[in-house]
Amino acid sequence: MNKLNPAQIAWRAAQDIADGAYVNLGIGFPELVARFQPPGRQAIFHTENGILGFGEAPAPGQEDWDLINAGKKAVTLNPGTAFFHHADSFAMVRGGHLDVAILGAYEVAENGDLANWSTGPKGVPAVGGAMDLVHGAKRVAVITDHITKDGKAKLVKRCTLPLTGVQCVTRIYTSLALIDIEEEHFVLREKLSSISIDELQALTGAELHIVGAVADLIVPDV
Repeated sequence: MNKLNPAQIAWRAAQDIADGAYVNLGIGFPELVARFQPPGRQAIFHTENGILGFGEAPAPGQEDWDLINAGKKAVTLNPGTAFFHHADSFAMVRGGHLDVAILGAYEVAENGDLANWSTGPKGVPAVGGAMDLVHGAKRVAVITDHITKDGKAKLVKRCTLPLTGVQCVTRIYTSLALIDIEEEHFVLREKLSSISIDELQALTGAELHIVGAVADLIVPDV
């Protein structure tokens, strides 16, 4: 089955970030979004460990390990970058000063519930700042593979894993489609041309609603 790679999903998510938006990128997969600023636009990226205005990852061998994000990945600095206390960083989150949070997910429910910090009793919990972000950011988006490694749906009717936030997600960028959450339903906006709606529905754990035309999900080779 053809699908987008993580960088391509991150590229698509980056296209929806407004110029000048304050954006938190979750640890791991979402960090790739910083690589793909559309021409003429510049987001202001925030990390919970106290940086505002960092850039994309440095070239291999050019890392300054005093400059890292919350996932301990090396970052570069843009003109005007600010540094501050960890507590001040969370005050920005909890005070509603972030326009967008882009996070990964284990499960997303059709009502917008998000599970992304624990895989259950045998998993290693890693909540980080996610619970603060999903309630503090003005908009929460998820980037994820459409299904798990063993073929199970990640987009479901109701989450079975411990929740990070309730009814917080509004848009999902997957390896197969772009899906909005509206009125507690998955609304299909874009999909890869190589997969039919019926095939996509078979890989999704809740009904995909169609409102108007479904556009092709087109991304560059990145």
